[in-house]
Amino acid sequence: MKNIVLILLVLPLWAGFAQTEENEDTEAIMAVLQQQQEAWSANDLEGFMDGYWKSDSLKFYGSNGLTKGWQQTLDRYRKGYPTKEHSGVLTFTIEDLSKIEKDSYWVMGKYFLKREVGDAQGVFIIIFKKIDGEWKIVADMSC
Repeated sequence: MKNIVLILLVLPLWAGFAQTEENEDTEAIMAVLQQQQEAWSANDLEGFMDGYWKSDSLKFYGSNGLTKGWQQTLDRYRKGYPTKEHSGVLTFTIEDLSKIEKDSYWVMGKYFLKREVGDAQGVFIIIFKKIDGEWKIVADMSC
């Protein structure tokens, strides 16, 4: 009987801790996305890429196919958005941010670019993983 009472007392505390941890993860991921919006809108593509895992294992999938690696992804962005007129102002709308497993989340949403060369928009799904204490994008599919 004492064990059951103990479990009933501890279980809500554990559930509350798990929810608090998930809320902290969500806030940290949203902060990365906010920093990316700001960097992109300042045409700071390297700053935008700070949100990505700096690894040859990073994967980006878009309308031009699969790009592997952090440097290759940066080079792709530089080619496609060479000036402020091309990068414009970025805004994300987050539709879903869900935990996949411990230290991994997906984010689904829409992006909007307000640009002098013509506005653009699309959808994305990105996978965040906590690496060395920091939330980083390890996979991105945008179209």
